[in-house]
Amino acid sequence: MGGGVIGLVTAWRAAQRGLSAAVVDPEPGGGAARVAAGMLAAVSELHHGEQTLLGLNLESARRYPDFVAELTEATGHDTGYRRNGTLAVALDADDRAHLRELHALQQRSGLRSEWLSGRDCRRLEPMLAPGVRGGLRVDGDHQIDPRRLAAALVVACERAGVAFHRVWAERLTVARERACGVVTADGAEVSAGQVVLAAGSLSGRLAGVPDDVLPPVRPVKGQVVRLTMPKRYAPFLHRTVRAVVRGSSVYLVPRENGELVVGATSEELGWDTTVTAGGVYALLRDAHELVPGITELPLTETRAGLRPGSPDNAPLLGPTALAGLLLATGHYRNGVLLTPVTGDVMADVLTTGQLPEMARLFTPQRFTPAQPAGTARPASATQPAGTARPASATQPADTARPAGTAGAAALTEQPA
Repeated sequence: MGGGVIGLVTAWRAAQRGLSAAVVDPEPGGGAARVAAGMLAAVSELHHGEQTLLGLNLESARRYPDFVAELTEATGHDTGYRRNGTLAVALDADDRAHLRELHALQQRSGLRSEWLSGRDCRRLEPMLAPGVRGGLRVDGDHQIDPRRLAAALVVACERAGVAFHRVWAERLTVARERACGVVTADGAEVSAGQVVLAAGSLSGRLAGVPDDVLPPVRPVKGQVVRLTMPKRYAPFLHRTVRAVVRGSSVYLVPRENGELVVGATSEELGWDTTVTAGGVYALLRDAHELVPGITELPLTETRAGLRPGSPDNAPLLGPTALAGLLLATGHYRNGVLLTPVTGDVMADVLTTGQLPEMARLFTPQRFTPAQPAGTARPASATQPAGTARPASATQPADTARPAGTAGAAALTEQPA
């Protein structure tokens, strides 16, 4: 379920394996990809405590060049993939110490990054503030334009024979203790041999999903600003530049088309997708400390989206305890990075029934409480009688569905 990049790549890869696939989503190609900056930053975004995810991130980054080449050949679309690297810089002594710790963690993890002096950083990127104290150069971190990626995946799915139902999915259909399709907002029933719930931050709100397999996914709001780099300023930045300013991360991602993406806030505010003056101010203030010349650039867009966060910030991939229901969600800030490997993993499990070795740590069942022997789930064990989740529970009561997010469905059937 879901027509964002994760649902689309799952449907595309499933169709390539000979499965009959369908995507249910009112706006395929929407979702968090409309907001994301598209940093493929497996190295520079390594965090303490998240080393388990590192292997999957690196494997997906390794697959990206071939993935993009295949997608471009299949569609003729330019995805904006660039191998221009990342420069993470420090603006004061505390930030410098933090960056040194990150460099040490990268080295212990066998990752390639280079420590630079402030002068060397400014030599690479002359627009940097004179107060930059040092930085990490990571040439292996690349970028892609998520909007172009999503558009290309829609075309790839269409050409591979994937069916699209451009409507909201309202309820999972369960029969004889097996997921077998969804009911859409217009009352239609879409049946399937296997159902993949890939609805991003809304994955935990689809009605009809038994409570014990409902994914523990929450929305994490992110606000982003887009600017234009006029040709007279070119080259404004050569690569992605990022830093931690006042304890908050800020990044500037330059595109070939002259766009500059500045992001992103991280806010635990439920389903709110309001762009706020405070959020935009904080982003531009921090970006100005990093690159003072940013205040001269035209402002072209502000937008907010919802990342699908999980309890351990890692994705949920593969079968659930409910037969026929699989998850591909909870990618948090790594959805675009993990697109290639997620498509391959889900295609493997849909065709073989088994998670590949590299994805077994990310089984959804790591969050499923063990049941005592002999306590199988009753056939109707979605919830106690009279307390069913309402059919509209893909969104909070009295609130509109967040713009650009889809509580929809990607469905697959075994070939005849």
